Amino acid sequence: QVQLVESGGGLVQAGGSVKLSCAVSGLTFSAYSMGWFRQAPGKGREVVAAVTRSHAGYYKHSLKGRFTISRDNADNTVYLQMNMLTPEDTAVYYCAAVNRDYDLLDPYKYDYQGQGTQVTVSS
Repeated sequence: QVQLVESGGGLVQAGGSVKLSCAVSGLTFSAYSMGWFRQAPGKGREVVAAVTRSHAGYYKHSLKGRFTISRDNADNTVYLQMNMLTPEDTAVYYCAAVNRDYDLLDPYKYDYQGQGTQVTVSS
């Protein structure tokens, strides 16, 4: 059974930082590209970052420089470091896995996803 379990969300003040983690089990982690996408109330999903099987990172253009994605194949974990947060970053953040290295910025093209973790940024 494939499981993706996010952690690290919570309430943070504007300008602060949060590091999200996603522990993955039930699949060969190194064979999957990983992504983080978010969904705010009343808005659609958007991928904020993705990392390929070869550790290449991709970002939503407007977030590049504030968000950093990384993966640890030894621990089957993917991370999302988020800095200089603003209230517009408030959303549920999900990690997701897909067995390829393209179309990673499309949130609807992932094979598996977690239950999400809430990040709330107060002004």
